[in-house]
Amino acid sequence: MTDTNRCPWCQGDELYEKYHDMEWGIPEHSDARLFELLILEGFQAGLSWITILRKREDFRAVFEQFDYKVLANWPEEKLVQAMQNPKIIRNRLKIESVKTNARAFIEIQEKFGSFDRFIWGFVAHSPILNQFHSLKELPPSTDISEQMSKTLKKQGFRFVGPTICYAFMQASGMVNDHLTNCFRHPMQQHEQ
Repeated sequence: MTDTNRCPWCQGDELYEKYHDMEWGIPEHSDARLFELLILEGFQAGLSWITILRKREDFRAVFEQFDYKVLANWPEEKLVQAMQNPKIIRNRLKIESVKTNARAFIEIQEKFGSFDRFIWGFVAHSPILNQFHSLKELPPSTDISEQMSKTLKKQGFRFVGPTICYAFMQASGMVNDHLTNCFRHPMQQHEQ
């Protein structure tokens, strides 16, 4: 797809382009995938997403394929092993937050029936379609991501600040921030 018009942030890197084309901004409703995205967005804090994307398979291997039921009961030795693994981001607080967040995730599932039902409630269960023309228009956070962050923190989650929550919303398709000239923006899809 060399002549495909894409959002500029992914251009020039095959892995990034594939992620942009096949995942980013597509509504995700699987609790397992939503958990993985939330954890990876937390690890991304202070780093570029391509760094996380390049290590995603290593993260999956270290964190039990993001099986939150297993991670909620992770023993201390597993946390220590993760801290010593050079293939992932070795930030102690971020690694410890995986177990904490797995437990909070399960509590939300028990309260709401699914994490999907809970989290998509922030956008009234329908993706927000933005009409941005350039990257500088994309906000780092929104009122909704601020509210999501506060709510998740009250539920016991860590590494869920408003910017992380907004990146999660973009990744999970709760908000579609493909630029209007990108082939993945619905406006372009209607014209094809």
